[in-house]
Amino acid sequence: MSDVAQLSLIGVSQGCGYALVALGFVFIYRATEIVNFAHGELMMLGAFTVLTFAELLGLGFWLGAALGILSLGVFGYLLDAVVMRRVIGESQASVFILTVALGLMLKALAGMIWGYGARSLPSPFQTDVHFGGIVIGLDRIAVILATVLICGLLWLFFSRTRLGLAIQAASQNQLAAYYSRIPVKRLVSLVWAIAAMVAAVAGLMMAPVTQVDTEMSLFGIKAFAGAVVGGFGSIPGALMGCLIIGVAEPFLDYAFPPLKGVYAYILMLAVLFVRPEGLIPQTYQKKV
Repeated sequence: MSDVAQLSLIGVSQGCGYALVALGFVFIYRATEIVNFAHGELMMLGAFTVLTFAELLGLGFWLGAALGILSLGVFGYLLDAVVMRRVIGESQASVFILTVALGLMLKALAGMIWGYGARSLPSPFQTDVHFGGIVIGLDRIAVILATVLICGLLWLFFSRTRLGLAIQAASQNQLAAYYSRIPVKRLVSLVWAIAAMVAAVAGLMMAPVTQVDTEMSLFGIKAFAGAVVGGFGSIPGALMGCLIIGVAEPFLDYAFPPLKGVYAYILMLAVLFVRPEGLIPQTYQKKV
């Protein structure tokens, strides 16, 4: 039972890390109907940026984390304003190729600047917690708490502030929002900034667990799988799908190690065969 509990806690923390990245996928998709396949690279870039401020410049963990997250927010805003805004109205294939190319370029840029070797990011959470025969890293508990906190703050922002309500209006109907004098372009860029900052938080929180290297970007593919499992475009669905994959992975890896690392995609394919719209679809059919 202690092994089951420990694997479950590891899975929940891993699923929370996926969920933080998946939130960015969903935010951008709901605002622009663009699937940003470079979002995993934004997470990686956020981890490297925090590492630069915290360790290489010697500013400490907390100040480095704050500056790294804000820097990724600015980068996300400019990425939409300078690049993505120019492809509005283009075919989905063109946008797909562009986001994949952006991801490859960001990965190569990170390798040229910081190198391709793994780096460690010391954090104040690198201790173990013992509880009833269960040994769990404090960094994994911090991931869970950070995910709950960020989800709560985002819910308050989007449902209780005028800016958040304006973003929701622009996401649902950009033309109607434009005629209501809502600055749609700036709000879409703000969505990209928020998604990039959340991805930076994911990179920051998962860095002590996975280390910081260019391969961190693969984390985004599993987050994408979790969003598909839950129902792409649905925020509750993305959270549920990522938690399902996160919890299932440690048990499946333990039961059958030869397929370790690919169970997220197997689960995604299984759900797509049974329920192509995901577990919690974004839209619901009205009964007349």
